[in-house]
Order: sequence, then C-alpha cells, then structure tokens
Amino acid sequence: MAAVGDSGVTAGYARYTYRLRVSPTARSALLSEWDRGRWVWNQCVAESRAAHKAGKKCGPAALDKLLTGWRSRHEWLRAGGSVPQQQAVRDFAKSRAKALKDIKARLPVRQRAGMPRFKRKVSADLTLNYTRHGFRLKGGGLHLAGGIALTVVWSRDLPAEPSSVRIYRDGLGHWYASFVVPAQVQPLPTTGTVIGIDWGVKETATTTSDDHDLPHPEHGKKGSAKLARYQRMMARRRPKRGQAASKGFRDAKRQVAKMYKKIARQRQDTARKWAKRVVMRFDQIAVEDFRPKFLARSTMARKAADAAIAATKAELISMARKHSRVLHLVHPAHTTRDCGQCGARTKHALPLSERTYTCMACGAVSPRDKNSARVMLVRAGLDPAGADRGRPDGPPVRQAA
Repeated sequence: MAAVGDSGVTAGYARYTYRLRVSPTARSALLSEWDRGRWVWNQCVAESRAAHKAGKKCGPAALDKLLTGWRSRHEWLRAGGSVPQQQAVRDFAKSRAKALKDIKARLPVRQRAGMPRFKRKVSADLTLNYTRHGFRLKGGGLHLAGGIALTVVWSRDLPAEPSSVRIYRDGLGHWYASFVVPAQVQPLPTTGTVIGIDWGVKETATTTSDDHDLPHPEHGKKGSAKLARYQRMMARRRPKRGQAASKGFRDAKRQVAKMYKKIARQRQDTARKWAKRVVMRFDQIAVEDFRPKFLARSTMARKAADAAIAATKAELISMARKHSRVLHLVHPAHTTRDCGQCGARTKHALPLSERTYTCMACGAVSPRDKNSARVMLVRAGLDPAGADRGRPDGPPVRQAA
C-alpha cells in the first residue's frame, strides 16, 4: 500500500536514541537486570526444545505461566523488575514464531531466520526493553522499574510521549536509550516525477536519473588499513585460555570497536543523505525489493557488505514513509533479462562481466544497471511508454511501502 497522509496523520513509529550517563550504582543494577533477563531467555529456549522433543506446544501463554512460576520460586529473580523479564519472553516468542513461519514457507536455509539459541554472558549484546508501565520521565531523567535512575543527554526533544524504551550498551561500553514514539507525516510538495532504482555492488544504487545515482562509498575499504592494524595488535596480545586480558589487548579491542562504529555511522549518514535527496525530488519511487543476504556466501561478500544495500534500502523506505511519498517494492526476478523499452526477455541470463544490455527484439542498447532501473518503472506501472509492450506474465510488484 502507499504511504499517504498529512501533517496530522501518524506514519507508524520512529525511534529516538539518546546517550545515557550511567552511575556505578545504576550500572550494577542494569547488569543485574540483564543477567535475570538472559536467564529467562535461556529458560525459554530450554523449555521450547523440551516441548518440541515431547511433541507438545510451547506458546507465549505457556511461557508467561512459566515465568510466574520461576519468579515465585527464585527470590533473586523476583528482586528484579517484571517488565524486562516479560519482554524477554515476548522477544523469544516473536523470534521463534518468525523461524517457524520461514520453515513452513519452505524458504531456503540461507534465507530463514534461525531458531532462538542460548545467550552467553561473554558474547550476547546487553539489551533491556521496557514498556510504558516500566519507566517514566521525570525531571529530565529516565527512571526504570526497580529504582534505576539514569541521566539522559537530551540532544533533541521527543516529539510525543514514548510508548516503550530500549536500554542497550554498544561495543565501546557506551549506554543508550532508544524511545519509540508515533512518527508524524511531513508531506513535501508534489513534483510530478518518478524514478526507478536498481541495487548493485559496483554502484550501490543505479537510477533512471543520472543525477541521483549512488556510487559505492567504500567506507569499509578506506578504514581497512587501520582496522587490520588494530586486529593484528589484538592477535599478538590475545591472552591464553584462563588468563585475564592485558591492558594492551583491551585497548586494541576498543580501537577495533571504535573503528567499526565509525564505519557504520558513515554508511548510515551516506544512506540518509541520498534517501533524502531522492524523496525530495520524486513523488513516486520504484525500487528493487532486493534481498542481499545471499551475497554473504559469494565472492563479492566483502564489497557487498561495504555497500550496505540493506541499510540504504531501509533508510529510503523510512524517508518515503515520513514524507508521504509512494514507494513500490518491485520483485527482483529477471530484472537483468527484461528490456526496459519493449519488455522482451533474453533467453539466457547475462554474466556479471557483461555490463551492456542489448535487446535482440528492438535493438535498444543501454548500460545493464540503467536498463534494470527502467524495468522497475515498467513493472510498477509508472512509465506508460515502456509498459505498453511490457510482459503481461512478468513478476508483479511485491508490495508498496
């Protein structure tokens, strides 16, 4: 469906993230809450596996009853807040339902969501989720259930009352609070123009407008030299099994995490700026519903990961929804074989080394990715001149956002 609305209509929900100043007392309390939530998650995994082996069902309602029993039997578990523990059960149930849905849909193994696994203390990311009953904002601070008070660095105002908050810690040890609030539509003036977008590795996004192509930024490649140096430092200083890590190892590990965070922020900044330019210029956008997960198993894995196609696509969808632009997600099948002018389809797939598309039916010659971008317009019904002779049995538009 199309993302339509006006200034008074919500466009789903948005996250507003802020840095936290955490005192030693609050840090100890948060770590204790995380240990309890991780224990609840691991118990859910064990119960789910036991129920599966016995041929029984283990749904969210059954897990809620188990949580009540666990809290009544364990005083240390009862000492923590019930809200984050209930959210741990909800997150487990949602993760398990997603995996079962993918299995029933008979998706390939590489595209399925994995079944929930046990969380290890040394490797699992620290995350706590609180619903509206588990926190409150008072005096500029964030107060969580259990008497945990946190200082929020308010870099900007919250546009509305938050419905939930996620507390998490990144690889550098920094604490953040991510609030969920209703997002307001901010419509832009109509321009009467449309654009087709094709994803790729050589260029992250190739469009029907030469001015809006997104070249591969190569943020990861530019930072690979420093990253490799810090990783070699970690390898030389890695402690032996059973020994405590040295200060040099911890410093090198921190530098690696800092570098990864910088690269991730650069990719996000590039994606947001490009998505903003596209949304401001075009009313309707036809974009390939590309799933880049399979590239992780190919020889292009590193370059594809550096292109951050999934993150760029997510930013474009979010920006289009925010500014009330119509965005069509087009099925990617045969987009490199169809002609964007007449709709004819080649008999054989083009190898990646062949970068020019030549139509044997109408004689049209164009760059391969430019032709695919035009095919997006044809399939979304945004280019009448190209759609008149389009294939009626071609893959349909998957959905619109």
